[in-house]
Amino acid sequence: MTVDDLGAAVAIGRPVRRVVSLVPSLTEAVAVSRPEILVAATDWCTHPAELDVERVRGTKNPNVRRIIELRPDLVLCNQEENRRIDVERLRGADIPVWVTKIETLAEGFASLRRLFSEALAGQVPDWLVEAESSWAAPPAEPPRNAVIPIWRNPWMVVGHDTFTGDLAARLGLRLVHADRPGRYPHIAEDELTRDVELVLLPDEPYVFTRSDGPEAFPGLPVALVEGRSLTWYGPSLATARDTLTRQIAEAFVVRGDQSSS
Repeated sequence: MTVDDLGAAVAIGRPVRRVVSLVPSLTEAVAVSRPEILVAATDWCTHPAELDVERVRGTKNPNVRRIIELRPDLVLCNQEENRRIDVERLRGADIPVWVTKIETLAEGFASLRRLFSEALAGQVPDWLVEAESSWAAPPAEPPRNAVIPIWRNPWMVVGHDTFTGDLAARLGLRLVHADRPGRYPHIAEDELTRDVELVLLPDEPYVFTRSDGPEAFPGLPVALVEGRSLTWYGPSLATARDTLTRQIAEAFVVRGDQSSS
């Protein structure tokens, strides 16, 4: 008997041969590291690209009946991404459910280590060791004021107590709207760019593109980035810091070029 990130006791049969993941980040983590045990995932589990497992609908509306029929040794969930009622229904059917809680990089690394070493009773994957090493260095100084929108019409941005916010701080970014109520506050358009020096536009959940998003931030450096690098806590963390640092630097180069033209 072991306990998950929320302190719930989880009786996991050994060895673990059948896993259902209801979290895209965890799906990728298991698929890359222990592909032979993953039997089902959500429709939103898009990585790795070649993933070929049964789909059990979404993170918020999983097909609980089908998951029970699959008789997995373990179902992987996350406190933020999945609903408590679905966890309770699965546990009520005697399906072991491991719930993660990840709101910072440190929590992410610790949670992933426990997932592989305790829940799955295996080795810590190399990509996780590489990711921890990649993010160990302190952030750049001084910090830049930034905004990371995740939706428009209405505008919503990354706020406080979020995994993405902590990751941004590690990149040397200070989210200017992080003092507002709510983890993903709504921002009026006339306040969106106040005190902002840099804009990061991810491609999820809203799909920002070169023609949809940057025009709302005239005169500011804008980095169009892969949402997975900002929000996923799986194998992408091994390369996310270098990738995002390069994209931020390129945004300032482009901004400089445009200003001088």
